[in-house]
Amino acid sequence: MRLQAEQLLIDGPVGKIEMIVDNPGAPRGIALISHPHPLFGGGNTNKVVQTLARTFTHLDYVALRPNFRGIGQTEGVHDDGRGETEDLLAVLAEAKCRYGNLPVALAGFSFGAYVQTRVAETLQETGHPAQRLVLVGTASGFVEGARLYRTKAVPRDTIVIHGSDDTTVPLANVIEWAKPLELPVIVVPGADHFFHRRLHVIREIVTRAWRY
Repeated sequence: MRLQAEQLLIDGPVGKIEMIVDNPGAPRGIALISHPHPLFGGGNTNKVVQTLARTFTHLDYVALRPNFRGIGQTEGVHDDGRGETEDLLAVLAEAKCRYGNLPVALAGFSFGAYVQTRVAETLQETGHPAQRLVLVGTASGFVEGARLYRTKAVPRDTIVIHGSDDTTVPLANVIEWAKPLELPVIVVPGADHFFHRRLHVIREIVTRAWRY
């Protein structure tokens, strides 16, 4: 599949938002993908984020990978998820103008997964819920070096993927968040937070879930 990748700058709530768009042509949906914590090296070229983008384009979704505030050419400063949520909603509004009112998939890694739970809540409250969520290495609970994440509730068909050997966000944190929601968690044995040598497993899990 030949993808039409482009770099875009769009207007956001506090300035320009930079993003990479991977377009398979004639998309059947929009996949909005968010990256890990910007203060700890996160950006839209992160390997997990790239894997999610490729996975969704192979499922015929146009994949949007915005940079959070302060990363690349995106303006503004880190806002602990509040402003980042506003920015993702602005990106989504722009995407609907460009590609039409297509189904929306939300995907995120680490801090990006946490932000996507906030985006999903807003979309639900406004009567335009996301089709489905994919959350990888979800920031939840106390994360050393960062802060306490009060991750939002998500629908029970959300695909939650976590590594058994994640020392950045311990698996126990995610289980504690998921338990009252009766939310299944897919645990990848031997995977660390960044899924080194396990990226193909993420692709396979999402692809199987979307086809059935």
